[in-house]
Amino acid sequence: MTSTLTWLRVNLFSSWTNGLLTVLVLGLFWLVIPPLLDWAIFNATLNAATKAQCAADGACWAFIKQRFALFFYGRYPAAERWRVDLSAVLLVVFLVPAMMDGVRHRWVAVVALVGVYPIIAALLMAGGVFGLPWVDTEYWGGLMLNTVLSFVAIAGSLPLGIVLALGRRSRLPLVRYACIGFIELWRGVPLLTVLFMAMVMMPLFLPGGVTVDKLVRALIALTLFTAAYMAEVIRGGLQGVPRGQEEAARSLGLGYWRTQGLVVLPQAIRLVVPGIVNTVVDLYKDTTLVTIVGLFDLLGVVNQSLKDSAWLGMAKEGYAFAAALFFVICWGMSLYSRKVERRLARATAR
Repeated sequence: MTSTLTWLRVNLFSSWTNGLLTVLVLGLFWLVIPPLLDWAIFNATLNAATKAQCAADGACWAFIKQRFALFFYGRYPAAERWRVDLSAVLLVVFLVPAMMDGVRHRWVAVVALVGVYPIIAALLMAGGVFGLPWVDTEYWGGLMLNTVLSFVAIAGSLPLGIVLALGRRSRLPLVRYACIGFIELWRGVPLLTVLFMAMVMMPLFLPGGVTVDKLVRALIALTLFTAAYMAEVIRGGLQGVPRGQEEAARSLGLGYWRTQGLVVLPQAIRLVVPGIVNTVVDLYKDTTLVTIVGLFDLLGVVNQSLKDSAWLGMAKEGYAFAAALFFVICWGMSLYSRKVERRLARATAR
């Protein structure tokens, strides 16, 4: 009891201003949380066929229940959704050894995750091989689409960002200015404009009769856009590595690429893990913008579901569900980021 009172006094009531802020925040919680719990839990309806059967003063989670599969798979054929589930299981299988500590030859797991898994998942979900029916990308949607967009964009933008960051520090003027121009161009244009350009302008520059899938265009746009931001994050890490490290490596006879790959980049990436994760989290949330250009991600599916005459007025439930999913996923990435930071801090202290 004494320790609890001491903690409260030190952390919440250490001064009259902190005490006043604590009381104000507790009052705000008292005003917001009980009505929110009443709406979301105590007065909520879980089973209903239409909005009319839901309680008027509570959330109608029956809407989410009715559309649950649609929110995750989009219009992907129900009979083929096992392929999406299998792709998710394979993602975990490839991801675990790449993220676990103490795995021998961990780089092999990372290469397999980035280079092998996307090919397997694309063949599995698209089909057209091994007797699997073809599923056009226009039927891909929901949270599955957000995950596909994010994974491919991250896997492509990180190595491209490293190359751009190294190029921006190059002593060759042509390479340096080309990388600077690329980075500043993509960072100076809103992502929504980039997506519109990919959807509307890109087909105009293709030869007659040549088309590129809408999803592929979105993937290219997201990858290039994210690579520009990733390059600046990596460049910050490169500047944090003492120049003496590079000079020492060269004095040992290491060439440029071996110096960067074995000495400089490992230290630089260690310094910017929070920045990389922040870029990844931003990208995952930004994938919702593709709904404006005709791709139905989770938010797009929610918007379409709200137009159902049987469920008009379910915007609060739909957006709350989407927000909760994004929060859990992004929070999970942040938790893993902090774990990596603590592990790297321990390794550095040894």
